[in-house]
Amino acid sequence: MDEEIQIINESARRQKFKNFFSKNRKYIIFLISAIIILVLAYFVYVEIKSRNQIKLAEKYNNIVNNFQNLQSTEQSTKELIKIIEKKNSTYSPLALYFILDNELISEKNQINKYFDIVISINPLEKEIKNLNIYKKAIFNSNFEDEVDLVEILRPIMNSESIWKSHSLFLLAEYFYSKKNKAESKKLLNEIINYENSNSEIKLEAQKKLTRDFSE
Repeated sequence: MDEEIQIINESARRQKFKNFFSKNRKYIIFLISAIIILVLAYFVYVEIKSRNQIKLAEKYNNIVNNFQNLQSTEQSTKELIKIIEKKNSTYSPLALYFILDNELISEKNQINKYFDIVISINPLEKEIKNLNIYKKAIFNSNFEDEVDLVEILRPIMNSESIWKSHSLFLLAEYFYSKKNKAESKKLLNEIINYENSNSEIKLEAQKKLTRDFSE
């Protein structure tokens, strides 16, 4: 008797499944097809991204390796700018650094434009982004006023970034060059009292306080 009931129940379950599949056949096929398409699209996207990364790497390395042999740097500069505009988290910052190191562009607004492109790259590792902000501040420290320089560094100053003590020291040096010794001393003391200050930067701050502010 129990076996018969079990057989009947299993038969009923199979019938329910057949009925469900029959009624929802189109939706089930659509759902399976959509999942397959999404999986394939993901793998295609990853493959294209990988190939583009390889092409960009080859392009950047070719520029760097052949740079010394070029009589004109104009074409290299254009190609490096194109790499920056690709917003690649690895090669866009490297292209900008190469332009800066070799002084390929001197116009301030242009350089700041490319810094902003690099800083806006998403996703970009947080401390790499902060490093680019810090480098932008260094570049601008020769011609920007204190308000603009502080504004550039604000995202780092309001964080616990590993570049915070570097930024404080940059501002301390800037204010000292502007004869604002009170603000410079305040920033140097902040470096010393900041628990996560870079050890080398803290040592430099202590040396500067002893050398330039001892009474």
